[in-house]
Amino acid sequence: MIRSSWPSRLGVVVAGATVAWGLVLMSQLAIAQSQAEAHANQVVAGAPAVRLDAGDLLEITTFDTPELSGKFRVDSRGSITLPIGGAVPVAGLTAEQAGVAVERLLRDRDILKNPHVTVLVLEYATQGVSVLGEVKNPGMYPLAGKHGALDVISMAGGLTPNASKMVSITHRAPPWETVTVNLAGAHGGALENDVEVLPGDRVVVLRAGVVYVIGDVGKPGGYAMEDKDGVSVVQALALAQGVNRTAKSKGMLIRTTAGHRTETELTLNRILANQAPDPRLQDGDIVYVPMSGAKDWTNKGVSAALQMAVGMVIYGHY
Repeated sequence: MIRSSWPSRLGVVVAGATVAWGLVLMSQLAIAQSQAEAHANQVVAGAPAVRLDAGDLLEITTFDTPELSGKFRVDSRGSITLPIGGAVPVAGLTAEQAGVAVERLLRDRDILKNPHVTVLVLEYATQGVSVLGEVKNPGMYPLAGKHGALDVISMAGGLTPNASKMVSITHRAPPWETVTVNLAGAHGGALENDVEVLPGDRVVVLRAGVVYVIGDVGKPGGYAMEDKDGVSVVQALALAQGVNRTAKSKGMLIRTTAGHRTETELTLNRILANQAPDPRLQDGDIVYVPMSGAKDWTNKGVSAALQMAVGMVIYGHY
C-alpha cells in the first residue's frame, strides 16, 4: 500500500508546485503590467495637451450616428456648428474636452440619450512654431509630429555665439503659460533637458552674458558666460588663453552700471598666485591687460580698452 501510494503523492506535490509557480508568474506579470500602465499614465499626464483655436479642422465621430459625424472647422468665434444641435464652443479646450462638450450638447438637447463622441484634430490653424532670440535664422518654422526644443533650434540654424542654454517656451494654450528651461540640466556638459514643443508655441533662446578680455592676452575677445553665476577673472583669462609674458602684472576691470562707469585695479600676479581674491565678473565687464612698458597706460588705457571692446569677436562654447 505504501509503495503504491508514493507515486500518487509525488504527483500531487508536483502538480501543487506547478500551480503555485504559475500563480507566482501570473502575479509578477500583473505587477509588471500595472507598473507599465502607471508609467504610461504618468507620461501622458505630464505631456501638455494642445488647445483648440479658431481655424483648426476637427473630425468628429459620433458612435452609430453618421449624420452627426464629419469634419468641422472651428470658426472665428471659437465654435463648431453641428448639423443638428447648433454651435458648440470648443476654443481653449483639448480634443478630449471638445468631445465631452459635444456629448453634453447632444444629451442636454435630447438629440441622443447616451452619445459617445470622439474628436480628432486633423489640422491646426497654426502648424508652425516661432523661434526667436539668439538663433542664427529666427522665424516661423513648420512643425509636424513630436519635436523638442533642440529640434526647432536646429531648424533655425542653431545657436549664435552669445546664446545661453536657457530657453523660454510660451505655450499656445491660455493662459499662455511661459516656462524657462535650462537645456544643460544638472550636469551642464550636454544639452539634456530637452522639452516637447507644440504647434503654435513660441521658443525664445535667451542671451548669455558676455565678458570682454582684451589687451596683452593670448586670444582677446568677448566670451559668453555659460554659468548663470558668471565667471571669475581667472576663468576669463583662461578663456582668453592666459596672459602673455609681456603683460603687466596689474590690469583693470571696467564695469558700467546704470550708465556709470567704474574702474578697478586688478593685481593680476597676486590673483593668479591665489594671494588675492578672484573677483566675479558680470555681463558686459571688460578685463584690460596692458602690455609691459606701455607709456601712460593708466591715463589712456581705459579709453583704449573701451574702443578695443567695440566690435570685438564674441566666442561661444557650443
